[in-house]
Amino acid sequence: MPRKLSRRQFTAAAAASALTFNYIPSRVFGANERLLVAGIGVGGKGRGEVNDVSRAGGKFVALCDVDHSRAGGTFKNYPDAKVYKDFRVMLEKEKGIDAVTVSTPDHMHAPASIAAMQLGKHVYCQKPLTHTVHEARVMTKLARDMKLATQMGNQAHAGEPIRRAVELVQAGIIGDVTEAHCWTNRPIWPQGMSSRPPKQDIPDTLDWDLWLGPAPQRDFNSAYLPFKWRGWWDFGTGALGDMACHIMDMAFWALDLRYPEFVMAQQGGNTAESPPNWSTVTWLFPPRTVERNGKPVKLPGVKFVWYDGKKDGQQNYPSKAVVEQDGIPHRRIREFGTVLVGTKGKMFFNRGKTNWIVTPNERLEQFANTPKTIRRVPNEDAEWVEACKGGPAALSAFDYSGPLSEAVLLGNVAIRTGKGLRFDGPNLKITNDEAANAMLTKPYRSGWGLGVSKV
Repeated sequence: MPRKLSRRQFTAAAAASALTFNYIPSRVFGANERLLVAGIGVGGKGRGEVNDVSRAGGKFVALCDVDHSRAGGTFKNYPDAKVYKDFRVMLEKEKGIDAVTVSTPDHMHAPASIAAMQLGKHVYCQKPLTHTVHEARVMTKLARDMKLATQMGNQAHAGEPIRRAVELVQAGIIGDVTEAHCWTNRPIWPQGMSSRPPKQDIPDTLDWDLWLGPAPQRDFNSAYLPFKWRGWWDFGTGALGDMACHIMDMAFWALDLRYPEFVMAQQGGNTAESPPNWSTVTWLFPPRTVERNGKPVKLPGVKFVWYDGKKDGQQNYPSKAVVEQDGIPHRRIREFGTVLVGTKGKMFFNRGKTNWIVTPNERLEQFANTPKTIRRVPNEDAEWVEACKGGPAALSAFDYSGPLSEAVLLGNVAIRTGKGLRFDGPNLKITNDEAANAMLTKPYRSGWGLGVSKV
C-alpha cells in the first residue's frame, strides 16, 4: 500500500500550494493522445461518469472510493487503473494524471476538487458544485487563478434544448423576462428528520472516517448511504441543492444572472438535521447591463421562484395563475420544468426536449430563424475533455457554474434561517443577519480544511 498522508500533512501542503499558484498545466496533447484521468467517488453516479469520460476520450489510470464493495463494478471494468480509498494518497502518488472527476456526496465536493486543482489538475465535479456558498466562491477563483479546465455536472447544459432556448430568449422571443418559475418533484428520499439515527456496525468494506471527511463526527447508520445522505444537512443540500443546478440552469444562463440581492423561503419540515419536505424559494436579481452582439443591453430585475416537494399532500408547483395565463396548460406541469414570464409572452421549457410552448404562438414562427450563436457539442464529457486538451472552455466551467451554485445554496441558507436575506454578492456577505452570514461557510473537522482562506 502507498504511504498514507496524515490529514495535517496534506492540509499543510495544500495550503502552501494555494499561496503560490505557480503551476500552470502545460502538457501539449497529440491528435490521438488520451487525457489521463483519476476518478474520486466511482460507485453509484461516479460509475456512470467514469464510463462517460472514457467514451469521450479520457483514460482512467486511478480510481478512488471509500467503499470498495460499492465501487467494485467500476474496478472490474478498469482493471489497469490503480485503486485507492483516500483521494489524498491518490493525488500524492499519481503525479502523472491530467484531470480528475469528483462524484462524491456534496460535502466532499470542495475538499476533493480543491486538492486536485491546487496540484494543477483539471476537474469535473458533480452538482451542486459545493456544500456551501463560500466553497463555491473558492472553487471559482481557484480554477481561474490556476487556468484550469473545469466542468460542473449539470449535463443538460451541453444539450440542444438548453442551448437553443438560451439563443431564443436572448433574441427576445418573449421580450424582457421579469419572472422565472422552476419546479421539481424531489425529494424522492427521506427529508425532515428531527434526530440522528442510532449507531450501527460499519460495513467491512467501508472506510467511514474517510466518508465523513470534513463533516462532523457521526455514528454510522445505513440511513445516510447510499443516496439518502442528500436528506441530511451534514452531507447533502436537499432537493434544492440536488436539482436546482439542473432545472434553474437555462433561465440563469439565458438571463445573464449572477448575484441575487435578496432571497427568502417558505418551507415545511425543515429541522436542524435535515432539509424540508417542501420549499418555495424566491430570489430577486437586480437590473443589469450585459453585452449582446458587442453592444450593451439593459435588462430588468428578475423574480426567480423555485418549488419542490409535497405541500399538504400535493406536489408544490407554480399556481395556475402563473402558468395558464396566455394559454400554457397547467396539465403540462409534471415532474420538472420552467416557465419564463416576459413582457411579450411566456415560455414553458423542459430541459430534455425542444417541444416547448411559447405564447403567443406566432412568436415561435417569427423567431424560427434566430441564428445559432452557441457552439454545439456531443455532450458535456466531450466538451470538458476537449477543454482539458487545450480546446475552448466548457460552457458550464466554474466561472459559470460557481455563481449558479452560489445562488442555489444561498436558497438553503434562507430555508434554514426562515428569514428574508439581503446579499452583497461581490463581497460574499449577508448584510442583515449575522447568523445567516455565518452559514455561508461551515466548520470543518480537524485535518479537513480547504487549504484556501481568501476569496
